[in-house]
Amino acid sequence: MNDAVPREGSERQPPPSAEHAGPAAEDTTPRTAPGYTPAAPAPLDVPRAPTGNVEVDAWVARLSDADHLATDGHVEVYEDVHRGLRDALTALDARPVPPGPARRPAAAPRRGPSGHESDPTHRQGS
Repeated sequence: MNDAVPREGSERQPPPSAEHAGPAAEDTTPRTAPGYTPAAPAPLDVPRAPTGNVEVDAWVARLSDADHLATDGHVEVYEDVHRGLRDALTALDARPVPPGPARRPAAAPRRGPSGHESDPTHRQGS
């Protein structure tokens, strides 16, 4: 028997009705009931370790400005910090590399009395 052909009595079942569905989604309607007061902004107290780059550390510290804003004010701070960090990273790529020690040209090959490099009269160590 071919596996692609459904067996007798194994027809697909219709999807479950709404009464058998999972739990209802959380209510997302605005809280406008009388007496409802949203929680005040509170700092998250996320520890920030210094990176060693003063500019990057300043942008990361700016994230704490969002701690005292309502949620809709966070976007402006996050976008500002993102822009600053992106610019700092771009600046790192654009900085010229400090010059290293001057490279001396390779020594010219020794030539023998005839002027050829492979002169057999030229012996090393003599």
